[in-house]
Amino acid sequence: MSIIEVIKKRRSIRKFLKKDVPKDLVLKVLDAARWAPSSKNSQPWEFIIIRDEETKGKLAKLARYGWFIADAPVVIAVVTDPQKSYAHLIDGACAVQNLMLAAWELGLGTCWIGTMDREEAKKILGVPESLHLLTVIPLGYPEKIPIPPSRKALEDIVYYENYGRKNL
Repeated sequence: MSIIEVIKKRRSIRKFLKKDVPKDLVLKVLDAARWAPSSKNSQPWEFIIIRDEETKGKLAKLARYGWFIADAPVVIAVVTDPQKSYAHLIDGACAVQNLMLAAWELGLGTCWIGTMDREEAKKILGVPESLHLLTVIPLGYPEKIPIPPSRKALEDIVYYENYGRKNL
């Protein structure tokens, strides 16, 4: 797939096949993540690969809408370091986007977990207090692919030279 095709076809996956994800594919998506842009090339991210059923279950209970974390074959925790970059949240988000797009291109599904008790999750994962747990990303083979949501038309969201100006 072309990168544009991957971007347009990627979906958030919440149901996974009971099929292991090989280590080499997990490392490929993490390699894509590490190539993300970051402020001053600070690369303030680190990743924790989680396969343990008990740990995934504990994390699922901490995520308000993340019940499916427990069912994913792999979960990747994304940790950022505020000391390495004032923009660690943005840098980390770029890495996660790369990860998610690479996963889709490889036939794997993901879903950004936005709401969770990060402090409790950090304790479970042994993340130092000085670091930030950006998200945990369930990763696996999609059981089904959701219907694409609608998108706003470009002409509704693009302006020229000034906000609100619809044409040149």
